[in-house]
Amino acid sequence: MSREFINRVVELTNVERQRAGLPPVRLNGRLAAAAEKHSVDMAMRDYFNHTGEDGSSPFDRIKATGYRFSRAAENIYAGGSTPEDAVKGWMNSPGHRQNILNRDYKEIGVGYYFLAKDNGQVNYKHYWTQVFGTSL
Repeated sequence: MSREFINRVVELTNVERQRAGLPPVRLNGRLAAAAEKHSVDMAMRDYFNHTGEDGSSPFDRIKATGYRFSRAAENIYAGGSTPEDAVKGWMNSPGHRQNILNRDYKEIGVGYYFLAKDNGQVNYKHYWTQVFGTSL
């Protein structure tokens, strides 16, 4: 189901971009790896933040995949159980909406992780990450 969810987030993101007269973003495997790593890390290490528990920034995580970029951004979302929930949440947040509708971004990676027994202090169960980039 995770692959279907990821593809659906990309599709919904591109619907929003199309509505704004923007070209679609393409799925990039390296950006997807950075996004997936962060979603899993937030769930397993019990936090919800752009800064990783190891102190890594979104840019650090993107660079670690070997993706060379001129621009990049990250959106995170938690709690919603569907791709529609996640994209709606991002579109209702000015900063996240700005990332989705930024014409300079050409590629996207999406991460999703479901933690059924999410009993920590941060217990959203569903953890979503979008990473946008423009390669060099």
